[in-house]
Amino acid sequence: MREIVLDTETTGFEPSEGHRIVEIGALELFNHVPTGRTYHQYINPERAMPKEAFEVHGLGDDFLRDKPKFAQIAKDFLDFIGPDSKLVIHNAAFDMKFLNAELSWVKKPLIANDRALDTLMIARRKFPGSPASLDALCRRFGIDNSARTLHGALLDSEILAEVYLELIGGRQPGFGLSIEASDGQGRGAAEQWRPHARPAPLPPRITEAEAEAHAAFVAKLGDSAIWKRFA
Repeated sequence: MREIVLDTETTGFEPSEGHRIVEIGALELFNHVPTGRTYHQYINPERAMPKEAFEVHGLGDDFLRDKPKFAQIAKDFLDFIGPDSKLVIHNAAFDMKFLNAELSWVKKPLIANDRALDTLMIARRKFPGSPASLDALCRRFGIDNSARTLHGALLDSEILAEVYLELIGGRQPGFGLSIEASDGQGRGAAEQWRPHARPAPLPPRITEAEAEAHAAFVAKLGDSAIWKRFA
């Protein structure tokens, strides 16, 4: 199962008010394991950076001036996320409205909202009444976010990946194994594993008296008793 953990930085809160994306960071998970593949792009928003937004992420006009516009990076971004991978996002509604606004402005396919998996909603359901910000969840799970002095899309994606895995039960839920052990056909070790018969059966743990009592009970059930199929 392929998932993309994703974050954006923007010039403000509403694309309908002319605000734009200035940074996208994303990383790939396969069967809940980071593969090492990432996507990171700064973007020229073609507008001035408000002071309030600059104080959040530190991306100013001078830094962004020579960066590509969204139209220039849209295809590479869509290629990275693929057509159907789940997108793991903290407060997904915010990022999705910006991504789809930007894609609509450059006449690219929109991303279906049901592809987004919102870790903010997961955290609120799991810990009702508790703070659910990314920083709060890092404190809850003991995740080091000391490098997060400012918001940054790729760093936040890396931190969010750790938070997400804790929210769903820790790394490799369901005993999934690393995808590095692959059969060459895209199947990881978790998908290849099959149970093997024991070399020697386990000895019975019931007493003779218990076995005799059970046999007497089954005998009273008649010839159609299901136990007799396994005698």
